[in-house]
Amino acid sequence: MRKSLLLVPLFGAMALLPGAGFAGQPVTQTLNPPPAPFLTCMAVGSGTICQGTRTISYGPDDTGIVCGSGANAYDIFDAGTFTQRVTRYYDTEGNLTRRVAHEHYSLGQWRNPLSGATVSYTQNNVITDVLAVPGDRTSSTETITGEVIIRAATGAPVLIATGRQVFNFDESELISSAGRNAFIAAFFEGDTTAFDDVCAALA
Repeated sequence: MRKSLLLVPLFGAMALLPGAGFAGQPVTQTLNPPPAPFLTCMAVGSGTICQGTRTISYGPDDTGIVCGSGANAYDIFDAGTFTQRVTRYYDTEGNLTRRVAHEHYSLGQWRNPLSGATVSYTQNNVITDVLAVPGDRTSSTETITGEVIIRAATGAPVLIATGRQVFNFDESELISSAGRNAFIAAFFEGDTTAFDDVCAALA
């Protein structure tokens, strides 16, 4: 599954948009880790700030979520497009201390590859990574807030994932969770019924 556990699978092809300009001085020091190419960086009194916006399209990707059983079983496939606005904060030594990403999905769709049936979703997230050791990504704590709403063809919601989740740096460990979230229930709490309503809508 993709990074934010409010959540879609890993990105596919990326279409990048230039970042917005902001005040500051040109950066002359090496930044650790290096910023992504779509970010524009400027030196400020507390270090360096990098900002940028890109639009990402992905899929169809296998979510790993299985509906049905036996010969009728299938994996749900996901495709979508979202805009990501990112700000990175580096200290005076050039080491990353914090990263904030705002993600807004303009298109999201889950699909039954056997029947072609689909459900659509909307999604908005704020993802904040705070590094306990500047420059060391493995020391970061990631907080995700926002919502995902998946709707059947009738427009009725069949899954809602909301709230605030806190993870370690690679999201392999859930530190805390608040809110209604089927992805947490399925992948961290072992709830095998978490996606039953989605599967019913895709049948």
